[in-house]
Amino acid sequence: MIAFVTGLILLVGGYFFYGRVVAATVRPDPNRLTPAIALADGMDYVPMPTWRVYLIQLLNIAGLGPVFGPILGALWGPQVFLWVVLGCIFGGAVHDLLTGTMSIRNRGAGLPDLIGHYMGNAARQFSTFFILLLMVLVGTVFVKGPALLLVSVLPSETVGGWFGEAAKEWLSQTYRGHGMWLWIVMVSIYVYYLAATLLPIDKIIGRFYPFFAAALLVMVVGLGIAILRGQIVVPPFTLKNLHPEQLPAWPLIFITVSCGAVSGFHATQSPLMARCLKSERHLRLVFYGAMIAEGLIALVWASVAQGFYGSHDDLAAVLLKPGGGGPGAVVHDACTATMGVFGGGLAILGVVVLPITSGDTAFRVSRLILADYFHVSQVRFLNRSLLITPLFVISFALNFVDFSVIWRYFGWANQALAAVALWGGTIFLARRRTRWWLAFVPAVFMTVVTATYILVEDVGFRLNPTLGAWLGLLIGAAAAAWFLVRLPKLPVEPEEPAITARPTAAERSTDSLAC
Repeated sequence: MIAFVTGLILLVGGYFFYGRVVAATVRPDPNRLTPAIALADGMDYVPMPTWRVYLIQLLNIAGLGPVFGPILGALWGPQVFLWVVLGCIFGGAVHDLLTGTMSIRNRGAGLPDLIGHYMGNAARQFSTFFILLLMVLVGTVFVKGPALLLVSVLPSETVGGWFGEAAKEWLSQTYRGHGMWLWIVMVSIYVYYLAATLLPIDKIIGRFYPFFAAALLVMVVGLGIAILRGQIVVPPFTLKNLHPEQLPAWPLIFITVSCGAVSGFHATQSPLMARCLKSERHLRLVFYGAMIAEGLIALVWASVAQGFYGSHDDLAAVLLKPGGGGPGAVVHDACTATMGVFGGGLAILGVVVLPITSGDTAFRVSRLILADYFHVSQVRFLNRSLLITPLFVISFALNFVDFSVIWRYFGWANQALAAVALWGGTIFLARRRTRWWLAFVPAVFMTVVTATYILVEDVGFRLNPTLGAWLGLLIGAAAAAWFLVRLPKLPVEPEEPAITARPTAAERSTDSLAC
């Protein structure tokens, strides 16, 4: 309980104090014309009320990560709280605010173009395809994940019973390792993703996300009250490694728990809302604040996972043993036990909408990245369809690959992208000669984490853990040295010019985003 309450206080305090410091560093200008106003096109650049932009940003960035990640991170014990709270305040929220601000200051540019502007054309070319791969992985993970949760709430036997024995028998059949009912749910989610990707942002995403947020609120508040009332007893804080297989917390916990602390996926999502925000006055609320809210979700689920089953061994049995059910079982059991069938169902729906409201925007970002890269106008429906169709086909094919393997590659790619985005933010601040260390420190840290992980894990180079840790530190030190040597040579860029008109074809063909 003490660890949970302390985490709540630190996260809220982080928003009001450290968030104010970071926001002041980027110098918001309420009088500056934002891309939503200057470049409004009725499709992607659409001015929306701030409260709606905030909710969309929160639902965009909060996928399965702040739920499944902290649940799996709880296997290491209460030390997961440190990464969720400190990572969110000093890493993730800084990352989100900087990427959102950079996009607003550069005509609502997407992450690859921002990387190109601040880190060079080679980085832009590589990041374009790397981010596209990540978006396809996100879309795939965020189809099967929520589908499995929905099927756990409404199993095929229940649904089939509504339509007779023949339907019940057919839904229980399997195809390529998945039940027919699961396939139906997954295809339905894909259909929704396709509509959300192709239609104007205010038609589906802007219109339905507030209702999704209501289900999310039921989940967070209901479980939070259960913790505060003592229905779920959170164990006392300890740094002892409680992982049943004694897997080292370094670097695994920093990859396992991503969206609730630091997540590169957020850097792809912030430009979406940078194209909809009407005033820079609300930069801290929308970007830093949404990340703090996600940190609260992660804190709740880290606490639930550690306290609901009564013992660490029982949690490990659910998460690690065959037939235990995994993180989805923790979600289902905790929600229904603390809030009853109806309230638990709403709470589970709140968990389901998190990945769905990230998966749809992952594909939308993919479309925009391709459109920017090939300079294809997005006004015509046919252009949008031609760009996104191949990615949906690839994503659907990935459903035949082992889900756990996809999740692990997604985890590493996600955190590696966070490191790159933080380096971009560091250069963004350094060009202004203002508090660049706010992004520099987490950038170096995430570089070390991701380098170490890919060196030692079996999805990477499988080096000896000690050797991999030392090499990871060397890579981080080399990246830090690279920046410090380059720092005096960086051009001074106090502010970007105001947006006055759309870029010309010649401007779009250059790598620089300076207007």
